[in-house]
Amino acid sequence: MAKNTKPSVKPLGDRVLLQRIEEAEEIKGGIIIPDSAKEKPQEAKVIALGTGALDKDGKKVAFNVKVGDKVLVGKYAGTEVKLDEVIYLLLREEEILAVIE
Repeated sequence: MAKNTKPSVKPLGDRVLLQRIEEAEEIKGGIIIPDSAKEKPQEAKVIALGTGALDKDGKKVAFNVKVGDKVLVGKYAGTEVKLDEVIYLLLREEEILAVIE
């Protein structure tokens, strides 16, 4: 599966499927940092939205993000899932810190 194709996964409830945006690797002073020592990127792109949360009256609550939005998430937020050799992040919408405009 190419990185630009949408996975055939539909999150449930108020969950959101994200793909982390990798920063360009910079090598300073000839030192290469291994992947295991790099920090996880905090920027991500919204790939898919769940079915939506329900309020106390049973009405659906609209999402504050939409597919294609660029967002900020915590370093250890959500659950990483691997689909067709691509790693995604599955989390609740409330774990998204901000939308980047």
